[in-house]
Amino acid sequence: MTALDLLNHLLNFMAPAFFVALLLAACGRFLLPKTPLAPALWAQFAINFMVGVAVLAAGLVLLGRDGMMATYGVLVAVCGTVQWGLLRGWRP
Repeated sequence: MTALDLLNHLLNFMAPAFFVALLLAACGRFLLPKTPLAPALWAQFAINFMVGVAVLAAGLVLLGRDGMMATYGVLVAVCGTVQWGLLRGWRP
C-alpha cells in the first residue's frame, strides 16, 4: 500500500465523523437555544469530530471491520449527545 492509498483509506474512514460533526455544529444553533456559555462553532465541530473518530475506531476494534451500520448508529447517538451537552440542552 502506498502512502497515497493509506491517506485515502484514512480520509474515507474519518469522513462519516467529519460530516456528522459538521452537520451538528451547523444545525445545533437552530435546534437548541443559544446559551452564552456555548463553545464557538469551530470548537463544537472539533470536539464532535474527535469523539466521532474515537467511536469509529472503537467500532472497528470491537466489531472487527469498518462500515457497519451499528457503528454509524452509535456515531450519531454519541455525537448528538455530545452536541446536546455542549449547548447545555438540559437547561430551559
